[in-house]
Amino acid sequence: MATRPICSLCKTSRIAVALNLELVGVEATRPTEHPDALDYILRGRAAHYKPPSREVRAEAIRMFERALALDPRSVEAQSWLSMNLTTRVRADMTDSPDADMERAEDLARQALATSPRSPLPHMAKGGVLRAHGRYDEALAEYETVIALNRNWVAAYHHIGQCKLFTGSIEETIPFMEQAIRLSPHDYNICDFYHRIGLVHLLQSRTDEAIIWFEKARSANPAPAVIHAQLASAYALKGETERAATELAEARKLSRDDRYSSISCLKASQYFGVPKIRALFEASYFAGLRLAGMPEK
Repeated sequence: MATRPICSLCKTSRIAVALNLELVGVEATRPTEHPDALDYILRGRAAHYKPPSREVRAEAIRMFERALALDPRSVEAQSWLSMNLTTRVRADMTDSPDADMERAEDLARQALATSPRSPLPHMAKGGVLRAHGRYDEALAEYETVIALNRNWVAAYHHIGQCKLFTGSIEETIPFMEQAIRLSPHDYNICDFYHRIGLVHLLQSRTDEAIIWFEKARSANPAPAVIHAQLASAYALKGETERAATELAEARKLSRDDRYSSISCLKASQYFGVPKIRALFEASYFAGLRLAGMPEK
């Protein structure tokens, strides 16, 4: 009998057959009077695929802004700019999250209205929805992306996260594993690793969680969340000194005070439907308390 994760992966194939769509976007074939815009788009994409950091994200956004200034109708520039704006909001890499989100939403709406059969605008809209915590709606956008382009690695990653927060935690790891198979040296590999680690942590497989969190930290030590998750896992295993070190690093790397207390962390982001929030409470938050994080 097929497992649910396999059924979900097959669902995207059925969507592709039903829609009979090819990997051809309207924007890809539209002639441009501004060849320099394409140059900026390519430079922006090169920055987008570098290991993530505040500076790299700002560089990508600058390139896409320049492309859009030269060609305001470019669906590609609109979509990539929208994606990078939402990404830096979600990654705590911006000083203007509200303005970034408003701009990203407008750009995604414009791109999708112009080119609804291209995967790029659906990817951008999925990012906006996910940033607003609307994971059910985002899931549909990412499934459309895969139906249009089966090899878009980030879409598998985002589907896995959506599955987690909407309650289908058992489906998360297969999607992350598919992303790793498609791109084992991906610029975002640390995210794939730490999502797998998080599922293990939430399901009380602490040793496995630590293995994946340490792989994520080795791939990219910059994200504060990886250190916070490691702090929780180490504490649950009784390694309190290592837990305290990781918690201190999470606080150092974060641009806000979310890791100062349990209440601040809970207020900082969405932790899923009730059954998933209960898993976070029993594992992640419990470990952070053991690591020394106060309640308030």
